[in-house]
Amino acid sequence: MEWKNNLKFASEIKTLNDMKQNLNYKTSEINRNFRIKVSGRDQNGKRINKLVGVAGAIALIGIEMLNKLLRRAFACMDDVCVCKLRRGVKFSFYVK
Repeated sequence: MEWKNNLKFASEIKTLNDMKQNLNYKTSEINRNFRIKVSGRDQNGKRINKLVGVAGAIALIGIEMLNKLLRRAFACMDDVCVCKLRRGVKFSFYVK
């Protein structure tokens, strides 16, 4: 039974790595330049207010939307770039 859980976990990692390859920027480049903070409400209506990594951002909004937000954050010259989505989620990209 335990090996089945490991296979499931390994397949999740494989799909996450496949998704990360569709990003326009490398994960290390994103983490080197920004801290990503998310606030608002998730799909279940629970309030969230936390720092997330690239994988957490992908889980919340998906690859395409994250690419759009990252393009905007890299073009922004301020200390923080705030991106608000219609669904009530706010992404803040803090420059390191």
